[in-house]
Amino acid sequence: MCLSIPAKIAKILPDDMAIVSVDGVSLEISIALIEELDVGDTVLVHVGYALSKINPTEAKRTLELLQELGSAGQER
Repeated sequence: MCLSIPAKIAKILPDDMAIVSVDGVSLEISIALIEELDVGDTVLVHVGYALSKINPTEAKRTLELLQELGSAGQER
């Protein structure tokens, strides 16, 4: 099973790299697999690579679902 996390592009770097923000945490990732990204775009990130650009509303809902899953696991 693979898990991709929505992240917002905070800064575009040279060599197809970018800084993204995930729930307040900054990460450096590769954006080599996606063309035409801008600061503020939302992408799905898996193992350090942006896999696709997604709608910000979809990203927000996905993050909410992941937080719910995390909370459910803590209740046990």
